[in-house]
Amino acid sequence: MKKCKQCLLPAAVPGSQIGPDGVCGFCRAPAAERASVQPNPAHRDDLEQTLRAAHGGTGRGQYDCLVPLSGGKDSIYLLHKLKVEYGLRVLAYTTNIDLPEVAWSNIRTALARLDIDHEVFNPAPAFIRKLFRYLLQNQEARGAVYTVSYVYAPLFEGDAIRLAIEKDIPLILAGYSPGQPEPERMLYEFSPELIRAEDWTPPQLKTCGAFTDDELRRFYNPLEMPADTRFPRYLAPFHAWDYDQDEVMRKVAELGLVKRGRHASPIVSNYPINWLMMYSDLKHFGYNPYAPEFAALIREGKASLNHWRIMAPLVDFMIRRKVLLGRDVSRSQQWLDLTDDDLRINLPEGAYDPPLLRRQARDAGRA
Repeated sequence: MKKCKQCLLPAAVPGSQIGPDGVCGFCRAPAAERASVQPNPAHRDDLEQTLRAAHGGTGRGQYDCLVPLSGGKDSIYLLHKLKVEYGLRVLAYTTNIDLPEVAWSNIRTALARLDIDHEVFNPAPAFIRKLFRYLLQNQEARGAVYTVSYVYAPLFEGDAIRLAIEKDIPLILAGYSPGQPEPERMLYEFSPELIRAEDWTPPQLKTCGAFTDDELRRFYNPLEMPADTRFPRYLAPFHAWDYDQDEVMRKVAELGLVKRGRHASPIVSNYPINWLMMYSDLKHFGYNPYAPEFAALIREGKASLNHWRIMAPLVDFMIRRKVLLGRDVSRSQQWLDLTDDDLRINLPEGAYDPPLLRRQARDAGRA
């Protein structure tokens, strides 16, 4: 497949506009437009003030902040920065859904090194299997990764908010890298309106008839909270700090937060179900759904062109052939009892988005 020679964006990505010179439209954009993706100074200032104010405690409980911990490089490095560089009292939190052994090894290693408290929530396996099966058989127009990620993510984000409320923790600090999640959902901070006044239950799940009321209550809904509830702020520090993917991978290995350097790679620590999601999107769209995200990091100087020039086609080969790490495609299909033909796109864009997200998408001209 033809790709941009400067950022590796596949030609099949809508809007890529790769010209005769082999350069995509995003790379040809004026410098002023490219600069707009850099950290916002106002976000950086707010983050620094917030972290300084949190140091030493606010009188709101045992911890200054809660960090959702997946075992990937970014959440692990964030733990280090908050505990060591900012001196915060950190509680790490993991929702145990389909985490690979490498991720658990990273979690154990980092927590032991940093001496940080950790809570784990184990959701009912039958519900998670049912949810993944339904979503992969009823994908919205943007495909499997978008559909599953933006239904699954609110589950563990909502769990983190509930825990922060329970323990009176004023800050949730997530290890989202730039470009994660979609800007409409979060650009540095979840909007207070989303946290305080928006039911996070995906509308499609409410109306499809496949899920019980008890299952739907797994999703966060602040409208059911007492009137005097103190809600946390939910921030993504890597949206405000300078970010370099290669530097983060190097640092977590150098600091002994992972046992082996390769464990810092997002390819190795990936959720097993994610390989099936990528397989579905490669089948439907002809390109890896993460390619635009990594191309943006390359354009911004936050990821290595040479590294992904080798790894991107290797990853796609493993997925398509279901070999090596790509064997998780077959394992996930067996776990969920799904065939290739079951992986279907049959819903319009935004079918799972809550009303606030739909309004924000409309305002941004994306829906």
